[in-house]
Amino acid sequence: MRPRSVMEALRLPPVRFLTSWWPWRSLWYLTTGALFGILAGSVLLGLLLAGAVLSLMIVGLALFLAAALSGIVVARVERRRLRIVEDIRLTDPHRAPERRGLRAWVRTRLSEPATWRELGYTMLMTTALCWLDGMVVGVWTWGVTALVCGPLYIHDSPLSLTLTGSVFGLALGVVLLYPMSAWAAARAAIAQAVLGPRMETEARLTEVSRSRARLVDAFEVERRRIERDLHDGAQQRLLALSMQLGLARLELPPDSPGAEPVARAHDLAKEALAELRELIRGVHPKILADRGLHAALREVADRAPLPVDVDAALPQRLPGGVEACAYFVVVEALANVAKHSGATRARVVASASGGRLTVQVRDDGRGGADPGRGTGLSGLADRVAAAGGTVALASPVGGPTVVHVELPCGS
Repeated sequence: MRPRSVMEALRLPPVRFLTSWWPWRSLWYLTTGALFGILAGSVLLGLLLAGAVLSLMIVGLALFLAAALSGIVVARVERRRLRIVEDIRLTDPHRAPERRGLRAWVRTRLSEPATWRELGYTMLMTTALCWLDGMVVGVWTWGVTALVCGPLYIHDSPLSLTLTGSVFGLALGVVLLYPMSAWAAARAAIAQAVLGPRMETEARLTEVSRSRARLVDAFEVERRRIERDLHDGAQQRLLALSMQLGLARLELPPDSPGAEPVARAHDLAKEALAELRELIRGVHPKILADRGLHAALREVADRAPLPVDVDAALPQRLPGGVEACAYFVVVEALANVAKHSGATRARVVASASGGRLTVQVRDDGRGGADPGRGTGLSGLADRVAAAGGTVALASPVGGPTVVHVELPCGS
């Protein structure tokens, strides 16, 4: 079986190992590591010195910030270099910023643990690892070159001494390929330990979060399609049926045998139409799609069984998934207020700023809400988490109960 790393190649029989490309890949890996480490260390030292000199100016702070983020570039290069001695591809663990622009990118990177691990690896590489790489490469090249070519510079050296030195130098070079490749394997293991497993896990978690967001978006699109089909199809036909039954009811004399069945059918059609409208509103309210979150919240407040004040500062439309999540959060929260809190009044406050939508539902009830008692708060939290938001609940005994939700909504 073909080895997938220099560590596996070291376990091969000597002939197979020495005639493969792995020793020379190890030499190239260590050589580039030494050169890149020295270059990265020089750039990092230059940034720190320049930042210290200009520390009283904004430029100095920017240089310090660049030094702190330099590990991202170094780690990206190191992941690519690792392919020289490892048939492995490490993914980038950094998540995409929620908004565009340099400020959002910097804020996101500074908040990620991966950034600081990469900076730590950069410091280790520039202060120790690259110099060890250079020493190993230097010992191998100097030892082989000195023994092979050294006798040529000795005047009047016998031919036998020259040939013996050259043969011994070549043999030593072959033998030293083993410790050199072993150090390359150890060096790659260090890089993979810092930049690898945890970052692979973070990358998988990042991909899970992204796939969950895609599923939420797809589910929201499907709900809107179902709402549109019900509204434009079944509801319109049921409305036409109700009108036809109403007309037939008017045409029949009150004492005719068919008057009572037609009247009953008309009432049932009206009840089914009302239930269908309520179902459509639960799937995806048309007012939310047509007029936005502000108008939809006011409609929810009007339909609530208790007085609800709405204070929504939303100057523009938000992404459809965000509006739908916020809408159903408010619907669920007000349903809990009506069923469990004993409140006489509630208040809904919504505002959007800094790329985040904040929604707060407050009531004057008795408090003591517990998500573990199946009051719908767990499902509410799951819905918000799927949209990348957070939920905070404050419900002391005696009230009030406050549900605070924040959702990312872009710039």
